[in-house]
Amino acid sequence: MAAGDYLSEMFGLNGLTAVVIGGTGTLGGAFCDALAGAGAHVLVVGRNDEHGHERVRVISERGGSAEYFPCDATRHDDLNTLVSHLKTSGREVNVLVNGAGVNSPTPFLDIGEEEWERILNVNLRGVRLACQVLGKDMLERGTQGSIINIASVSAGPPLSRVFTYSLTKAAVLSLTQNLAREWATKGIRVNALSPGFFPAEQNKKVLTPDRVENIMRHTPMARFGSPEELAGALLLLASPKAGSFLTGHNLLVDGGFTAMTI
Repeated sequence: MAAGDYLSEMFGLNGLTAVVIGGTGTLGGAFCDALAGAGAHVLVVGRNDEHGHERVRVISERGGSAEYFPCDATRHDDLNTLVSHLKTSGREVNVLVNGAGVNSPTPFLDIGEEEWERILNVNLRGVRLACQVLGKDMLERGTQGSIINIASVSAGPPLSRVFTYSLTKAAVLSLTQNLAREWATKGIRVNALSPGFFPAEQNKKVLTPDRVENIMRHTPMARFGSPEELAGALLLLASPKAGSFLTGHNLLVDGGFTAMTI
């Protein structure tokens, strides 16, 4: 077998459908590109119509297959509508990426109810609902599938200035492991992908000059990650062949950040 054929067989997603919630964001857009590049039909799911249609345009120009679906993942009805759309289209979810997220640098004593609820709603409730609604559909169809929840290096030892965000990501890891255990014999693998520091819309307020300096000092590679550098890890977790025995795992892509002490 030729090298290219082997890689395609191991990591290819031809004929599969991938749903990327948060696909209109910076990292979510890169996830969409990677999955489409591997052959999947991608549903770019989010709340920014302009970004969603632009992502579909870019994927289509590259020869990929994608469509935009407006959806608020914190709304049960929106997710049910998404499932109905898939059924009407004759598709089933093979890969679900839960990548929507929001952040805030507010110190703990200053966190108000509105901010607290907003971050928990998007980062945790949205993941829980998507896993329930789309996961139920996968189970009922007998789909052999992969759910990838986007966590963060902040889910481990706490980082300053992202109190609520860190809490939600730690909960996402717990949810991931619990679902992996529950659904391991049902053909659905559930894993987490934890990026290190990747500049995006949700963390730009946190990346002040002094914080950037501290991040570089603590990252052995001494640089930020590029969204495209998450593609390989994502495809490993998504692939029904290369990732077939991976479940309940948290895959870190952080330039060595979590390996650093002093």
